[in-house]
Amino acid sequence: MRAHPAEYEMVSPPSLQAALHLLATEPDQWTPIAGGTEIMVQFSAGRLNTHRLINLWNIPELRQITETDEKLTIGGGCTFADLRAQAAVGRNFPLLSQAASWLGGIANQNRATVAGNIVNASPAADSPPALLAYEAELELISSTGTRLIAYPAFHVGYKKTVLATGELVLSIHLAKRFDRWFSYTRKTGARNAQAISKICIAALGRLRAGFIEAVHIGMGAVAPTPLRLSQTERLLTGQPITNELIASARRVIVNEIKPIDDIRSSVEYRQQVAANLLEDFLRRFAASERTL
Repeated sequence: MRAHPAEYEMVSPPSLQAALHLLATEPDQWTPIAGGTEIMVQFSAGRLNTHRLINLWNIPELRQITETDEKLTIGGGCTFADLRAQAAVGRNFPLLSQAASWLGGIANQNRATVAGNIVNASPAADSPPALLAYEAELELISSTGTRLIAYPAFHVGYKKTVLATGELVLSIHLAKRFDRWFSYTRKTGARNAQAISKICIAALGRLRAGFIEAVHIGMGAVAPTPLRLSQTERLLTGQPITNELIASARRVIVNEIKPIDDIRSSVEYRQQVAANLLEDFLRRFAASERTL
């Protein structure tokens, strides 16, 4: 049953500090909302348990993208359309730019925010695998100040994060150090657009004289949280890409991921496709050095 609007309250604080003050003085009473693409789904279905909302949509500190020689900083309130329109994202972080194009349709991309995609903590979300591969840092803010946290440490369980009461995701920091790395990303879904991932992979690698010098692999929809494939990375690092290594990597990744059966896929499907995507990445990665 659809929820009744009269049962809900929404306020629009005039500043970020006003929003943080309200979250601090009335803890656990208010739920932040920006683009609302997830919250409005719950509202329409009559499943939105929170009845007091803080509108963050027009707070300028959350809507900025700034670039220096060393890094790109993306405000938590930036939309995926903002990411697609920002040349610095596509130039320095193509995996994230590609993920932005996968999220829903154009209407969703114009409303859905990066922080919302992260905080919603869906293991099938489109942006987390890229953020894991790029080793993003999150800057969290509350009325008492800010703190930095490595993105892989943010998700601690299914739909659970380290975000404390009264905290917001102020920004996402991405170091500009991957310009010479090979990049690869794929998403499998029921269709090409507006589909929740069955599996999503984002991978980066650097070769030296035929050996894997470094590799980062993020994957979605294969575990209770977005997953950095650290065991698979350790197996690959320092090795030449051979058929034997690929066979070993396929076995390791199947053991490292923890997929479930759901309405979109089976455990067996996800295990097979995850291994196939890893192999495709490695074969293209190996070929990339030969084409330089």
